[in-house]
Amino acid sequence: MLHLNLVGGEWVDGERRQNLNPARPDDVVSEYATADASTAKAAVAAARAAQPGWARHPVAARMELLDRVGTTILSRVDELAELLAREEGKLLAEARGEVTRAGQTFRYYAHQLLQPQGEVYASTRPDVHAEVRRRPLGVVGVITPWNYPLAIPAWKVAPALAYGNTVVLKPAELVTASAGELARIIADAGFPPGVFNLVIGSGRVVGEELLTSSDVDGVSFTGGTGTGMHVAQRCIAHGNKRFQLEMGGKNPLVVLDDADLDVAVRCALDGSFFSTGQRCTASSRLVVQRGIHDRFVAALAQRAAALRVGDPLDPASQLGPVVSAAQLDQNLGYVAVGKAEGASLVTGGDHSGQFMRPALFTGARNDMRIAREEIFGPVSAVIEVDDYDEALAVANDTRYGLSAGIVTTSLSAAERFKRDARAGIVSVNLPTAGTELHLPFGGTGESNHGPREQGGYARDFYTVLVTCYTGW
Repeated sequence: MLHLNLVGGEWVDGERRQNLNPARPDDVVSEYATADASTAKAAVAAARAAQPGWARHPVAARMELLDRVGTTILSRVDELAELLAREEGKLLAEARGEVTRAGQTFRYYAHQLLQPQGEVYASTRPDVHAEVRRRPLGVVGVITPWNYPLAIPAWKVAPALAYGNTVVLKPAELVTASAGELARIIADAGFPPGVFNLVIGSGRVVGEELLTSSDVDGVSFTGGTGTGMHVAQRCIAHGNKRFQLEMGGKNPLVVLDDADLDVAVRCALDGSFFSTGQRCTASSRLVVQRGIHDRFVAALAQRAAALRVGDPLDPASQLGPVVSAAQLDQNLGYVAVGKAEGASLVTGGDHSGQFMRPALFTGARNDMRIAREEIFGPVSAVIEVDDYDEALAVANDTRYGLSAGIVTTSLSAAERFKRDARAGIVSVNLPTAGTELHLPFGGTGESNHGPREQGGYARDFYTVLVTCYTGW
């Protein structure tokens, strides 16, 4: 299987590289062609040329094209899920869920086009009509990570196209097959040439073109915080283009003494370790009240140690491989850091090949690196606290603010946490990692910059407000 760049409706070759299966490194999932600077420039130029016509494209035709993409994805769930699982290492069941989510996202935004796209206001001046309209932002550069190789491109590309923008997508090089298949589906759906473009390559080459080009009006980025800050600086320096950043998280799950123990363990196990911990919404800090601490740790350690780590295509597997050797080295480095800082490793932290057993630390403090820095692997630290007030203070003591959760049977504590937790997503008696496509996604602090993603809120990034006055 070979995936090429898509530029102005044409498939463009480049230097060939291999896409390998993290579960079985001798398994070549696909080949892909990388883009150089000239290919990236051509993609931006194609998007710029196509944008005015696409913005005027009839709404009914736009709806049909987006719906066609979503329907095609949903008709190929099993095939695309297997491809995703092989290249990223996600369990096959999780991969099916992600593919389904991607298809539903395109269909959702097809129907969002029938929602009101502006507002009419009463003017304070006589014989004046006042209204607010929305125009497309223009050409949008989309830069996506490897952990959700189909869902995240879908929830950026679909609203961008729906609201009349043209797109240049740069996916992570670890997951080019999923992005390549999405590009084929969009191309086959019948979008005009240049409306959607795919360029595969490094951030230093392809990414920099999107950040610095005067023909790009906005950049939507999901990835690490350091890279996100670079994106912001480059966008401001080069035309003050609009940017949207979804970055890291160091998400707390608070467990109070009155929690249902089974619920607490289930939420922690899912949030901390499922998807191999490779989620920005993962529960990497478990803030546990003293009265339930020992029972919680014992039960969670037992459940974590029993997780079956194996090939993602094996239905018996409960945890897949770490996505790459570099990510595995980072994870193991943090396990060593946790030990050196004085935390106790209760279970896991070892590996065979790229398969890593989930690591659970106790005796952690919130000033330790394992409690402050995003690890992005199956590593979680338990921090013991005396009461709700201390738990809230620890939960909020982070430079991030993406997701936070609490497990409690107290309605009062739940409502207080929803009010006071400094996070963009707050969950009660549920894992911190659950989101839905019609609701806003994003955080505070160094987790987010710009309008929220997903749902009707996505239009706030992909459209520009224009206030219009008409006198008669």
